[in-house]
Amino acid sequence: MSCISIIGSGFSGLSAACFAANAGCDVQVFEKNNMPGGRAGYFKEDRFLFESGPSWYWMPDVFEKFFNQFGKSAKDYYDLVQLDPGFQIFFKGNDCLKVPASLTELYDVFENIETGSAARLKRFLKESELKYNLGMRELVYKPAYSWREFACYDVLIGVAKSNVFKSLRSYVRSFFNDERLIALMEFPVLFLGAMPQQIPALYSLMNYAALDMGTWYPMGGMYKVVDGMHEIAASLGVDFYMNSEIKKISILEGKAAKLRTADRSFRTDAVIASADYHHVENNLLDEQYRNYTDKYWDKKTLAPSCLIFFVGVNKKIKNLIHHNLFFDADFEKHANAIYKGAQWPDNPLFYVCCPSKTDASVAPEGMENLFILVPIAPGMEDTENRRNSYFDSLIKRIEIQCSDSFADNIILKKSYCINDFEKDYNSYKGNAYGLANTLTQTAFLKPSMRNKKVKNLFYAGQLTVPGPGVPPAIISGQIAAEQALKFCNTLSYEKFI
Repeated sequence: MSCISIIGSGFSGLSAACFAANAGCDVQVFEKNNMPGGRAGYFKEDRFLFESGPSWYWMPDVFEKFFNQFGKSAKDYYDLVQLDPGFQIFFKGNDCLKVPASLTELYDVFENIETGSAARLKRFLKESELKYNLGMRELVYKPAYSWREFACYDVLIGVAKSNVFKSLRSYVRSFFNDERLIALMEFPVLFLGAMPQQIPALYSLMNYAALDMGTWYPMGGMYKVVDGMHEIAASLGVDFYMNSEIKKISILEGKAAKLRTADRSFRTDAVIASADYHHVENNLLDEQYRNYTDKYWDKKTLAPSCLIFFVGVNKKIKNLIHHNLFFDADFEKHANAIYKGAQWPDNPLFYVCCPSKTDASVAPEGMENLFILVPIAPGMEDTENRRNSYFDSLIKRIEIQCSDSFADNIILKKSYCINDFEKDYNSYKGNAYGLANTLTQTAFLKPSMRNKKVKNLFYAGQLTVPGPGVPPAIISGQIAAEQALKFCNTLSYEKFI
């Protein structure tokens, strides 16, 4: 029986472990930290439960498909509720745009803002649905080793119809004129990792996911998904080694033969590295076995890092909902600071998650749990003074937009930023979301899922195929497992003959 070793237990690592174990392999997972989940972590303090990773549950079909492949359903592990409104966006002047769960209501929202936009939104979402179906059925489940994987008639026709060579900015503006509607349709690119004019219009599929499929929340928090995946892996016999950072991948005759921690060595037949790709290459492999040089990585366009504040408030805050976007500042200036100047933004846009509006378990009764996130450029100098310089102004802007004062009610505050991403996850330049989904970093133009010099070493996660986000990470683990299994099956055949 082949042994597959997985470095990292984030969503891609857990997914890979489940698929490899379900195929009959011995699977061992090595996690640097003290619990599974990678960036999807949490901590408890003073009866607050704060989640440190992803907070948006989009594309519920991807989660359900994962669980179904093991004879389970998401509902076997958590209670999934649809948020209504899904989210809201604050603009200047206390102007707030709420995004209802009902499409009929959403059409009315658009029409009230811009005459004729409801019909255009219907057409936009219809086209986005076609892109979503193309992307999720034909594109994302491929290892993307070569353009030839996509060279079939249906895929080529679908790509041609998906405006892949048109920017998201020009595509959105061909439908809508009001800046509030444009901001709503463009906002996911802050997390896709480039200016709207650099993101292919193909990624309007995200609008279909957000507006048509809805925004959801697993009661108890996003870590419930991790718990479910971990439970499946454990039931399939996967061995987990927590607090076991891999220090070296030993290569013998062109294959990864052993993984070394600080005090032990583990034999392996194949390796799936779901930890940070750059870290694995530059710190776990000798130079002659690396796919890419430092020069290659320096030229890559990274998605943002984040400045995050975890805040406990001993009162309820008016006018906040579960997901809140604060677009009461200049989008272009903030985007330029992230993607062009690599500077700390002067007056940033930001996001506030208030899960206590939905889930009473995450905060004491009568109190609020706030997760405040500012997208920033990766690789910048991160100091405590710099972090603190933002906090008071962010709180003040929330108070103004919500018409409610709560600064004096803050009883808990912690911050998390670039240095922490590097320390906890060996994150390249402290990035939070991986590579930007620009046209030149899509599909086979991303860092390869396989090591071209080590036959049995494969990669998964946000720096490779298919890209950043929880659903893509789950898919990435599945693809990587399939590639490792193909190698192990070949190995078994060679041993047999």
